[in-house]
Amino acid sequence: MKASLRTLILVVLAVVLADQGTKYLAVSRLTDALEGQSGLARISAFVTEQNLDNDPPQEGGRRRVTQAYRLIEDYWHFRYVENPGAAWGMFGGLPDAVRKAFFPLVSLAALAFIFVMYRRTTPRQWLARTALALVMGGALGNFIDRLMRGYVIDFIDWHWRNQPGMRWPTFNVADAAICVGVALLLLESPKASRPEPAPAAPLTESPNP
Repeated sequence: MKASLRTLILVVLAVVLADQGTKYLAVSRLTDALEGQSGLARISAFVTEQNLDNDPPQEGGRRRVTQAYRLIEDYWHFRYVENPGAAWGMFGGLPDAVRKAFFPLVSLAALAFIFVMYRRTTPRQWLARTALALVMGGALGNFIDRLMRGYVIDFIDWHWRNQPGMRWPTFNVADAAICVGVALLLLESPKASRPEPAPAAPLTESPNP
């Protein structure tokens, strides 16, 4: 296996495992969906239990989200949120059947595009390769959510003392990997657009007078 593909697989796998692992912790600690379960039953419940916030309300359903965990009071909380849309909840109001078909297809197209971009990089573009691998890992982590549940689990809540307009949209590890990857690509882009210096002309001996 080429070193470039090995790097891609390792980074993507690390992001996906961190993303799904923290989402499992979010379901375990911020909802009651896994209470009374143990071993493989907890994993099964994590994969199959849905609509834990009961939004939209279902007949006989109940809100299974517990109290948020305050890591840093007034600034950083963990709270369980189900996002049926894209980033910042965009297109979350689409009909259920349309949304569940639209987002996986868009995710697959994005993953294919990122992979093509990665294959076009050179060994010297190690920063761009790392960035694209982070973006692919984040996209794949959220794609797994959409495939299993039809929505993405978010749980990281950053805000400033509950002031209006001072709350960042709730996000997850996959979102963080995508943001870091995009930031690294922006740092790399000026280097990519800078022309390579022309090689110096070889010195030639002047003829004797």
